[in-house]
Amino acid sequence: MIARIMAMDEAKLHKLQQAVKWTVYTLLLINFVYYIFEDWDRASHILHGGSTFLDWTSEFANSIDESAWFLLLLMFELETYVFEDKDWKGWLAHTVRGIRLACMVMIAHTIFAYADTVMDYLPTVSVENVSTLCDLTDEDISYVYNLDYTEVTSETCAGLSTATEFYWVADDPVVTDLAGLKLERDLAWVDLAEAVIWLLILLAIEVIVRMQSHGITGGKLMSTLNRVKFLLYAILISIGVYWAWLSHWLYLWDELVWIGGFAAIEMNVSEWRDELIEEGESA
Repeated sequence: MIARIMAMDEAKLHKLQQAVKWTVYTLLLINFVYYIFEDWDRASHILHGGSTFLDWTSEFANSIDESAWFLLLLMFELETYVFEDKDWKGWLAHTVRGIRLACMVMIAHTIFAYADTVMDYLPTVSVENVSTLCDLTDEDISYVYNLDYTEVTSETCAGLSTATEFYWVADDPVVTDLAGLKLERDLAWVDLAEAVIWLLILLAIEVIVRMQSHGITGGKLMSTLNRVKFLLYAILISIGVYWAWLSHWLYLWDELVWIGGFAAIEMNVSEWRDELIEEGESA
């Protein structure tokens, strides 16, 4: 009787876990659509007829990054939940590994794009012969502050900044004041750090999954990797709080939802580990 009740409780818990997991995945998909529109809005202020393919992919780095992580999450879901007991051979293994490799390339591109942005923001180039933003009206130039781009027109110029000196942001038709330039540089570094941290988490999970696929369920390396992941997740939450402090509440939400998505994978890995341990004890 007790065993039957425990089995029922486990079944209900499993259903609840699956419901939460797929809710998180749905939210991530909605976030992905939002980032496409956000990237498109930013690109409309920066890209022009002479922009290169790399310029385009750099401006849509967030969308490319989100799609890569979403596919990686799906591949981990397949490997750690749907097919965790299967022997990965043949076309299925090649397909999953091929998609994963493609995602790695996309993530590498994102890190390169963020690093390139950091370097582009380093020079401090003044806008010459300008003492007010209204001197730049009707020149197809945008003003940016805290990632908020606004076209400089006779209607908007007076309310954007009271500074008397302005600076070009990289080689784009975008200007800002000194405080805005400093903030853009800081946010570029945050973007880069965040991308690298997620990559480290990915590598840690990848090593753990590979170890478990070979029947390894414990040891010093696995324990260390789990501690490192916990620390990295804590840093990501801190970054999310920083975004919220700058009024980018959606970025905090996005951070938490992605952590929730990987928590679902961690749950799959944990259940898989328990199954391996039980099989070992039975043997």
